[in-house]
Amino acid sequence: MTAAPVEKKINGHEPPRFDPRALAEAEAIRTRAAADAEAARIKAQGEAEAEKIKAAEEARKQKIANDKAEARAREEQAAREARIAKLNREREEEERAARDAKEKAAAQEQADEAKAAEIAAAEEQWRQYALRFYTVCAIVAMPVQIAAFYNPHALWLMAAPIMLEGGAWVVLKGARAAAASHRPHWHYRLIAWLLAFIAAGINLWHGLNAFDPATAIGTAFASVAGPGVYDLHEHGQLRKRDGKLSWRQRRAAAKAAKAEAARKAAEEKRRAVEKEAAEKAAAEAAEKLAEARAKEFPKVWQHALRLAAALGETTVTEAVWKRAHRDIEGADPSESAEIIRLRNAAEARVEAARQKRPVNTVSKTTNAQRAIQVKGPRKASSYTPVPPRRRRGDTPKFHPAARSLAAEAKRAANATRTNSKVDEAGQ
Repeated sequence: MTAAPVEKKINGHEPPRFDPRALAEAEAIRTRAAADAEAARIKAQGEAEAEKIKAAEEARKQKIANDKAEARAREEQAAREARIAKLNREREEEERAARDAKEKAAAQEQADEAKAAEIAAAEEQWRQYALRFYTVCAIVAMPVQIAAFYNPHALWLMAAPIMLEGGAWVVLKGARAAAASHRPHWHYRLIAWLLAFIAAGINLWHGLNAFDPATAIGTAFASVAGPGVYDLHEHGQLRKRDGKLSWRQRRAAAKAAKAEAARKAAEEKRRAVEKEAAEKAAAEAAEKLAEARAKEFPKVWQHALRLAAALGETTVTEAVWKRAHRDIEGADPSESAEIIRLRNAAEARVEAARQKRPVNTVSKTTNAQRAIQVKGPRKASSYTPVPPRRRRGDTPKFHPAARSLAAEAKRAANATRTNSKVDEAGQ
């Protein structure tokens, strides 16, 4: 046996007793407290750093946002100034265009006025020259006529030349008045030319008998030239006022009308050729369509021919074809039972592909394994007190192959059910 340790007294007192476990716990507490303090300090420092980083990031984001807002404001201001400048330029251009148009219109009006004044001045000058020429011709022609009518016993006959020359003048003035009031004036001019030729005849006859041929011809020409030149002036004024065309203008208009008629004839001929070609193409297309329909849909085509004959149609029209197709196929020409079945099958395949499942699945009906020959349960009749009872041998037996397939399906279903239960137990 080991003797218990003897504790020595120090200065008459017993030494303090230390518990190692308590010391270890205290040391652990101090260590844990120091670690917690250090962790708290690190956490606080980390949080401070995170706050500082977050504040810096927020400041950076705010600065970026402020810069973007400032840039956007500058862009908007620049765009606004650009729009204002563009509007100002457009307004200035419009004002300049209006001013130019006004100046151009004023210049054109001045030019028209100047041209009209020039034309009026030329017309007035031409009229004055015609009057003066008429006066000179009358002065030249009248002496010979007066000499022709001179008779010492009948001096009043010398007024006949004045009557002829003055009559022509008066009648021409009457023609001008008739034209101004839009009345016929051709007979006035005819009378004036008749009087002028009478005076010319008198001058020619008396000039050849009493004077020389030059005098006779000159005075005869003067009798015709004076009224003729004045009538030419008046006739030109009338044509201008009435808007009559000159010979060149009439010739140009006739040539243009002939060219237009030729163009219209060529256009009509071209349209007729195009129409004939279109009708021919349409007939060929209709014939090909009829052949295709007769080949692809013989029953419908035969019924359509009979239906067209019954309705009094010479050809199978679209309405007749549509009705015949509905009579035979039960649907419009673009539909049929076969097309509907194909569409349904295609839609089923697409739906199965979208849901990632096989197209051909086992029927989920309650009696999937029941054969066609198995009779279903019948409801009790109201007039039969007891429903009939089924007896052995009423239903024909399944084929051996069908029985083997049913057994295989049952075993596969049991194996699948067992596996699912094992998996659930494992989980």
